[in-house]
Amino acid sequence: MIRPLTVRLTPDTSRLLRLYRGQSPATVLARAMRLLATADGHLDPAGNVKPRRP
Repeated sequence: MIRPLTVRLTPDTSRLLRLYRGQSPATVLARAMRLLATADGHLDPAGNVKPRRP
């Protein structure tokens, strides 16, 4: 079971989240993490986490 995670947001991040009113903050942050992981090359084209290189 995955435990809930508490994240402290900076004031700037809180302001950005207000742009997505009506959406769950957790959903918005999850989408942002997926976009960042994709941009950083951590996900394959199917959206799966790539294995780490030793």
